[in-house]
Amino acid sequence: MTFDFTIAATDGSARAGVFATPHGPVETPAFMPVGTLATVKALDPDDLVQMGASMILANAYHLHLRPGDEIVREMGGLHSFMRWDRPILTDSGGFQVFSLAQLRTVNEDGVEFQSHIDGSRRFFTPEIVMQIERNLGADVIMQFDHVIPGQADEASARDASERSVRWLARCLAAHLESASEQALFPIVQGGIHANLRREAAAAICGMHEWEGFGVGGLSVGEEKGAMYEMLEVVDEVLPRTHPRYLMGVGFPEDLIEGIRRGVDLFDCVAPTRMGRNGAVFARDGRLNIKRTEFRTDPRPLDPECDCSACTRFSRAYIRHLFVSDEILGLRLLSLHNVHFLLTLVRQAREAIRNGDLDLWSRDWLARARSASPLAV
Repeated sequence: MTFDFTIAATDGSARAGVFATPHGPVETPAFMPVGTLATVKALDPDDLVQMGASMILANAYHLHLRPGDEIVREMGGLHSFMRWDRPILTDSGGFQVFSLAQLRTVNEDGVEFQSHIDGSRRFFTPEIVMQIERNLGADVIMQFDHVIPGQADEASARDASERSVRWLARCLAAHLESASEQALFPIVQGGIHANLRREAAAAICGMHEWEGFGVGGLSVGEEKGAMYEMLEVVDEVLPRTHPRYLMGVGFPEDLIEGIRRGVDLFDCVAPTRMGRNGAVFARDGRLNIKRTEFRTDPRPLDPECDCSACTRFSRAYIRHLFVSDEILGLRLLSLHNVHFLLTLVRQAREAIRNGDLDLWSRDWLARARSASPLAV
């Protein structure tokens, strides 16, 4: 069971490659649909295969609380439990724990927090999180890190970033002691402070020969420009021979801007969450299917999309389903949005291989930003 990353083509900082895992290859750049509780909401694993998804994400925090990571282990691990035979990445739950704000206490040993489900008190340490992720059995596991708001001042960002590096050393020790065949990815923190990002990357790279790197603490409240600037900093300091994973980012324009800055893997709950709320990704901008303008609209959600929702159903029909609280409406919008992002990264891979990513991305972004969408 080995991991490898092969770069087939480059265009500026962007790369088209293949990340080899024990459960198969992942062509990059890639978007990973989020299956928080071992399911991508409203979608069957077969839907994901047909759309071209090669890797998905599941969440250690949520699965630890329900049904319990030990139960998942007893059921053969995530792949067997959810009947997904392609690669899986589990995040560490760091973002979920720290988003609890009023329900947790941080110290050097770890984080005590209150379950959002039943109010029970729990304690996460780097070692406990490594055990949880081993029980879940994903191909790639993430370190336990300290996540803070994107606008945090330099002192707060330094405290969290340096603690994340110290916790990484403990995650690595536990990982090596277990002789797990999973790939452990470290996470570069540092907020919107370039010097902290550089320091974290240097410390991480000097610690171990990693199979890949996570970039965390972005898209958590900071300005878009600041996020893109931090990606440029990270692109300069991380090894170009390994995959980079930008955590929790998945809006179309952010995928493109991230790819242009050397990011290989992305994940985000946005496509299914937005779909459940009536928002539709479209080539000419975002739509709100609940608007009355679509009551008699015979067109597909996106005329350029070949997903099963767009090739079979009209906006009028899907709007009817949605406003009537029919479950099929939520499913079709979720399916379309995930398909839209998977298509987007596939087109980006092709543009990188053709050497015209800059032209393609500028045209794509210009069209999307100049449109007058019926937005949410």
